[in-house]
Amino acid sequence: MFRNSILQCFLIISACTSIDAFAPKAFISKQSFGISSLTDEDGKTTSTSLNSSREAAAPTFGSSSSRKGIKEITYPYDPTKIRNFSIIAHIDHGKSTLADRLLESTSTVAERDMEAQLLDNMDIERERGITIKLQAARVMYKSKKDGEVYTLNLIDTPGHVDFSYEVSRSLAACEGALLVVDASQGIEAQTLANVYLALENDLEIIPVLNKIDLPAADPDRVSEEIEDTIGLDCTDIIKASAKAGIGIEDIMEAIIEQVPPPQASEPDAPLRALIFDSYYDPYRGVVVFFRVIDGEVKKGDKIRFLASGAEHEVTEVGVMQPQQVPVTSLQAGEVGYICGSVKDVQDTRVGDTITLASQYKAAANEISKENGNKPIGEIEGAMPIQPLPGYSESVPMVYCGLFPVDADDYENLRDSLGKLTLNDAALSYEPETSGAMGFGFRCGFLGLLHMEIIQERLSREYDLDLIVTAPSVVYKIMEGQGDNEKMTIVDAPSKMPDLTRDIRALEPYVKMEILTPSEYNGAIIELGQERRGILKDIKYLTPTRSTIEYEVPLAEVITDFFDQLKSRTKGYASMEYSIMDYRESDLCRLDVKINYEDAPPLACIVHKDQAQSVGRKLVEKLKELIPRQMFKVPIQACVGVKVIASQSISPMRKDVLAKCYGGDLSRKKKLLQKQAKGKKRMKAMGKVNVPQEAFMAVIKLDRGNQ
Repeated sequence: MFRNSILQCFLIISACTSIDAFAPKAFISKQSFGISSLTDEDGKTTSTSLNSSREAAAPTFGSSSSRKGIKEITYPYDPTKIRNFSIIAHIDHGKSTLADRLLESTSTVAERDMEAQLLDNMDIERERGITIKLQAARVMYKSKKDGEVYTLNLIDTPGHVDFSYEVSRSLAACEGALLVVDASQGIEAQTLANVYLALENDLEIIPVLNKIDLPAADPDRVSEEIEDTIGLDCTDIIKASAKAGIGIEDIMEAIIEQVPPPQASEPDAPLRALIFDSYYDPYRGVVVFFRVIDGEVKKGDKIRFLASGAEHEVTEVGVMQPQQVPVTSLQAGEVGYICGSVKDVQDTRVGDTITLASQYKAAANEISKENGNKPIGEIEGAMPIQPLPGYSESVPMVYCGLFPVDADDYENLRDSLGKLTLNDAALSYEPETSGAMGFGFRCGFLGLLHMEIIQERLSREYDLDLIVTAPSVVYKIMEGQGDNEKMTIVDAPSKMPDLTRDIRALEPYVKMEILTPSEYNGAIIELGQERRGILKDIKYLTPTRSTIEYEVPLAEVITDFFDQLKSRTKGYASMEYSIMDYRESDLCRLDVKINYEDAPPLACIVHKDQAQSVGRKLVEKLKELIPRQMFKVPIQACVGVKVIASQSISPMRKDVLAKCYGGDLSRKKKLLQKQAKGKKRMKAMGKVNVPQEAFMAVIKLDRGNQ
């Protein structure tokens, strides 16, 4: 039997050898990310593609070994054939669908791997149908006009106002922008906001009318809106439908013709690259997405992050197609990613500049010699390599407290927030301690949706159970007068002092722009008056569409303002706001007591005129959310020591008289008195568990009848 096994193995080996003998002279040696390499007898490596459409567009690439057997691709470099652009639009105007069609039409992604919202790689994005993170991808396109192959680096951006910081970062890495406008809905609030961001970065804007195949589409009206409102020439505006694949080729040709190539770099210029995004990989460390401005970076180089001063050796450099594909090097004008086994999340910051450590040290030595061999740190204003401008810091609009349910998870929460900040630079946090909640963090967000997304990501990606306190804005408290005036920042209701004659409270106001069909102007003005807004202007863009400008306290916006706006306009209105200034207001702290004990996480800061109505609605809402106990639970809303609203949760009561089928009345009274004594003792010792929904009750109050 053993001899038979040996004989079978020998026959199999012989068969394999005979197959190799008759194998073709060229054989496939690499197939990765839709690109195949063929090696001939002479050892020369050429590349072809998996389908004929890709063959027409793709150039010939070389390859070399990389980690895990994946081959590094060598792309031909010609800066005049590179185009970097972003896709910007209002939410739900078809940005992600257009990005899908661009990837599909250039065969960047195989047809079998294609799916809707391909670049939206988070489960939350797919569930909600919105883009949360900017996503970059590189496509190769062969022009129909000149026959040249162009490298197009596209960045898909979010459309919601809460993620405008993502848009601003992506635009800083580009030379052009595709402005996508829904042909049925026309210009909306975030459309204008994104156009202004693109103009600030001096980008070439290409307007595109999307969804022209819809029955309600009106391209002529929307084109006129764009010309009148934004001032773009819409004579040759591209009419497209990303879903139906109409006009995709026209868009590609317009990008090549109108978007300028990146500025040429000096041949001997030191490496300077701008970090526009990053994330933490548990196996490879921090993965950095960047745009090369000057110089060249390749695997094996030792790089330096100028802001943090950290130095790491490059273990991998590559491009996104949209999967990560290793390449031999990246040069000026190209967009890609880099890995350097960076384990400390503080080493890489969005907006930082990457350079080569050797070039930095050489420049530092020259400056040191010119200054009498002084150390570079002692030379005032010394910059061996000039850093790139980077990004302005994001300004949080909304603050809330994040506390772990289990106190042992505090360290995990701190590490998770640090890793999440890599991927979302708009998130800010600092440690906070609460007597009721324990140790946690005070986090700053750009809006309520941003806050919900961060909470959801912490729960899903890092498996954390959290308690989230009610959101609040930042107030300024002015104490004293004249030269003795002192300012205090208040970002939590618990820090709000009792206002006296010498203490003034300032709250932030925002400039709000609401775009709406003109028939809903009355309902919007009524909503603005309810929220202490100041009507500044009404402009009619067209006979049927208008824009309303308001100045509103930010505290009124972060509650249910957006939900009310959508409800009163049947979903047609859109809004965009930006911080203006701080103004004096008559504010007070509304405290909540549960079972006669203060509940600081439920406290909120309100205007004195609204304190009673908000307090009454809040205690009614808490009565619905807090479960019944074995004893009576009073819920009180207080301003200072004065109770302005109160509700009680009736106790669950056991029928102690069930066993008394008869007998004297004194027997029944005795049982009832015994039960009352037990409940009194339970009330003195009992604790009330407040569910998570109760902490968010403040922002879900119906304020329509205030």
